[in-house]
Amino acid sequence: MPAAGSTMHEPVPIQELFGKAERLAAAFAETAVERDKAGGTAKAERDRLRESGLLNLIIPTEYGGYGLDWYDTLRIVRIISAADSSLGHLFGFQHLLLATVRLFGDQWPHYYRETVRGRWFWGNALNPLDTRARIVADGRHWLLHGIKSFCSGAMDSDQLVVSGISDQDGKLIVAVIPSDREGIRINSDWDNMGQRQTDSGTVEFHEVRIYDHEILRNPGPLGSLYASLRSLIAQLVLTNIYLGIAEGALTEARAYTRSQSRAWFLSGVESPTKDPYVLQKYGEFWVELNAASLATDHAAHLLDAAWQKEDELTAEERAETALATATAKVLATRAGLDVTQRLFEVTGARATTSAAGFDRFWRNLRTHSLHDPVDYKLLDLGEWVLNERPPVPSFYS
Repeated sequence: MPAAGSTMHEPVPIQELFGKAERLAAAFAETAVERDKAGGTAKAERDRLRESGLLNLIIPTEYGGYGLDWYDTLRIVRIISAADSSLGHLFGFQHLLLATVRLFGDQWPHYYRETVRGRWFWGNALNPLDTRARIVADGRHWLLHGIKSFCSGAMDSDQLVVSGISDQDGKLIVAVIPSDREGIRINSDWDNMGQRQTDSGTVEFHEVRIYDHEILRNPGPLGSLYASLRSLIAQLVLTNIYLGIAEGALTEARAYTRSQSRAWFLSGVESPTKDPYVLQKYGEFWVELNAASLATDHAAHLLDAAWQKEDELTAEERAETALATATAKVLATRAGLDVTQRLFEVTGARATTSAAGFDRFWRNLRTHSLHDPVDYKLLDLGEWVLNERPPVPSFYS
C-alpha cells in the first residue's frame, strides 16, 4: 500500500465548523425546491462540500482531518439534512463509508490521508441484500461482475465501497476501488418520489479488476465485535437524516404560518399564531421532535464511547448502544412522518402549492425510512424488554 505524507489540520474551533455547515446549509436551502423537482446529480453542491473540508470531519487530526466525534459529526449531518435531505444523505454516507473502511480493513490510514489530500467524495455500492454482484479469483487478484442497486452517491464519487459474493465460498467480500475504474458503469436511473438528488440507482460491474490489497479483509465485514459498530453508525446516520428533515419541515412551516397563513373564519382570532388548535399542533410537533432528538443524541454519545473502546468493546456495551440506536430510529421515524404529514394542518391550503414545495419533506422521509422496516427495530426492542435477548449484530442491527 503506497504511503502518503500526513498533513495535520491546525486545531479548528468546533463552532467554526458548525458555522461553515450552517452557511452551506443556508445556501443549499435556497435551491432545494427547484433541485428536488429537477432530480439528477447535485454536482455544484457536492463540489461545495468538497471545498469546505467538511467531508473530513471524522478523520483524525493525525491524518489531516478534523477529528470530530460521532456526536458532533451527526449533528452536522442533521443541519445539512434540514436544508436538503438529499445532500444530507450523501454527506452522512461519506462518514459511514469512511467508518466502513476503518472497521472492516487495515488500509484505512492510507485511505484517510488520500481522502483529505484528494478531497475525495465516497460513493456506496455495498448493499449486502443485493447479491447479484459476484467476485471471482483471477490469479492473485479478483474480478467483479454483476449489478448493485441503491448505490447512493456513486455518481460523481471518487472512490466506491463495493461488495460481491465470492464464487469460491459464497461469502460477502467488501472492497474499495476508484469510481472511474474500467468496467464500471454508474447509471442515472434513480427515479423515486423522494431523495431525488442522491443518485441511488444502479451500478454495473463488467469484469472490473479488484486488486488484492483493495479488499477489506482484516477483520472483514462484521468480522469482529468492533467491526459490527458499522451497522449502528449507519442507523444513526439515517436517524439524523430523518430528524433533519422533520426539523427543516417544522422551521419552514413555522415561517409560513407566521407570514402567509390566514386565520380560519370561525376561530375568532385575527392571526393563526393565536389559534388554539394551531398552537396545540405546534406543541405536539415540539414534543415529538424533542423526544426523538434527545434519544438520538443519547445514542450518539454511547456510540462515541463504544468507538473509543476499539477491540476492548464488550458485548454488553455494544448491546446498550444498539438498543439506544433502535429506540432513536423508531422515535425519529414516527415523529418525522407525523410532522411532515401534518404540517399542512398549521399552514393551510395555500401551502400545498408546488412553489412552496412542502410535500418534499414527507416524500423524502417516507422514501428513506423504508430503507429497513422500523417494525424490526421494535422486534429487537421487544425481544430485549420481554426476553432479555440483545440485538444480534448484522448489517442492519
